[in-house]
Amino acid sequence: MTTAKVGAPGNPAVGVVPFTDAVYRTCADAPPTSSDCLMVGAVRDPYEIGQLEVTVAEWVAFLNTVDPEGRDPHRLYDRTESSSAWPKYGPIDFSAGAGAGRHYSVAYPEWADKPYGFANFLKAARFVNSLYNGRLISRQDSSSNGFNYVTYQVELSRQTERGMYDLARPDATRAHDSGFVVPSQDEWIKAAYYDPNGGGTHSYWKYPTNPGVFGDGDATAPTPTVLNPTNGDVVNAATQPLASYHATGQPAPTWCPGEVQPDVCATVNPFGLDPVSYAGLYQGSLSTVGQARSTSPWGTLDQGGNAVEWTDTITPPPTGGDSARIWRRAHGGVSNAGAFQMWPSAVGLQPQDNVFFSLTYPWLGIRVGVIGDLEPRGGDS
Repeated sequence: MTTAKVGAPGNPAVGVVPFTDAVYRTCADAPPTSSDCLMVGAVRDPYEIGQLEVTVAEWVAFLNTVDPEGRDPHRLYDRTESSSAWPKYGPIDFSAGAGAGRHYSVAYPEWADKPYGFANFLKAARFVNSLYNGRLISRQDSSSNGFNYVTYQVELSRQTERGMYDLARPDATRAHDSGFVVPSQDEWIKAAYYDPNGGGTHSYWKYPTNPGVFGDGDATAPTPTVLNPTNGDVVNAATQPLASYHATGQPAPTWCPGEVQPDVCATVNPFGLDPVSYAGLYQGSLSTVGQARSTSPWGTLDQGGNAVEWTDTITPPPTGGDSARIWRRAHGGVSNAGAFQMWPSAVGLQPQDNVFFSLTYPWLGIRVGVIGDLEPRGGDS
């Protein structure tokens, strides 16, 4: 996997009021009624963040590594994710009779390079632990278009319950100063919006694809992607800036695997929804990673639109929420929602173990981060 290097250590934070069209130098500048203003985006040290979202092919490799017998002790898979149960959104099939390490497979070739979209935080943390405990075979630094990247080759480990996160603790936080991580809210926001050259407003862009103009609604939002209807590739990448989201008054970016009849994609779902309700709720599809080509100020792709992504930042539950559960922040917008979900103020939150949501919302993704310096070393396989 390839990460983008994020520098400018000690950058200033910016104030946001959740889901409003503005940023503030400090929360003291926010409207007096904005008691929920947050200061976000400041990161003390250099770090790295995935250039792309974790793909279905990468997730399948992880499943077959950590669950070679297909017993799924940690609830990493559900039939909802299969192409038979959910023809339009099911990217992974399971075969009980397959050989060891081969029970999980990419449903159709078109899914291999799409984001994995059925994650909850615990899945994300287990994926990171497998990377952390794995054997780092190589790393290679590179530069492209003014951005700095690192490409890692990792042999995954079967050990998922401890590593960067000790999952015996429901409120697990980072246990080490160096290694693979689920990005924090501040790390995610800085990589998506903070412009070290001072662009945007208070050095923050409105979208991870372009500076935009705060206060203008979606007038300066990126153009929505148009997808090849049978494989999900982006066909309008020449139009920039670009993101996979559902723009107002336009169709959502969508596709159906070419191996599936369109009427099956349009009607068959694991929830028994009638075709009209199903068509209203499930419109946008995940596009091939990176093909929108619009970069953040640090060279990441698809932080705006496609799949919303988990962070490891723990947050209080919303008013009336379940205080016994652990809630974490998520960011990024989705191909099924409007431009506002791509704003820096879209500081969403979900219980980290919300099984119902992760099975009914096929746009929940993962982007891996790196803290400290990683060099090839041994690992526990």
